[in-house]
Amino acid sequence: MSVGIIGGTGLTSLDGLEITRREVVRTPFGEPSAPLIHGTYRGHDVTFLARHGYSHNIPPHQVNYRANIWALRHVGVDRVIAVAAVGGIGDDYAPRRLVIPDQIIDYTHSRTATFFENDLDHVTHIDFTHPYDEGVRQWLLQAARMAGVDVLDGGTYGATQGPRLETAAEIQRMRRDGCHLVGMTGMPEAALAREAELAYAHCAVVANWAAGLEGGQPLSMDEIRDHLHYGMESVRQLIGGLPRDGEA
Repeated sequence: MSVGIIGGTGLTSLDGLEITRREVVRTPFGEPSAPLIHGTYRGHDVTFLARHGYSHNIPPHQVNYRANIWALRHVGVDRVIAVAAVGGIGDDYAPRRLVIPDQIIDYTHSRTATFFENDLDHVTHIDFTHPYDEGVRQWLLQAARMAGVDVLDGGTYGATQGPRLETAAEIQRMRRDGCHLVGMTGMPEAALAREAELAYAHCAVVANWAAGLEGGQPLSMDEIRDHLHYGMESVRQLIGGLPRDGEA
């Protein structure tokens, strides 16, 4: 089993990863966000990729999601943990909480969202009823229990276009739609992973209350960075608790 970890904002490296090699992968869809880093982490073979680049210079709407997913599949990854910073909408989804969502709503636009578009001999549809792989979700939840990390099981991730943050009215619409979280990188990443037949799930770190939900106060970038730093430490503990196959 080879685990791919896509690191989002706040996780451009994985402390404790014993690096064995770095690999530049060329794909039919252009360049991935960064070279892949292969290594071992707490007994797991891990391939790490920084979604926004290792200097965090690629905004969410310009991430080459197809190249990233293709590259991970190409090197033999079969499970993907996608780490992402999000805003909290639901009452229980407070800053610093970790969430393993189970649903997603796509509000993005103008992103290339499929591998199946050129030189086709037939049209391909994927079943996306349950966008996250339940086996990987449960694996993450078990890891959290083993590591003593508090996580929320379930929730709907609303994927917005970015790079700007949302208006208060947009967040109220998302709340009415049933979203508990808001982020900018959840789609088309999850759908492309399904097309590539990768078992994929999100580990979301709540960095702030979404726009307009904390007494209408403007969002503080300093507070967001503080919450994100705390949350990413919990992510590292969770990843460290990932059970090997066959472990209870």
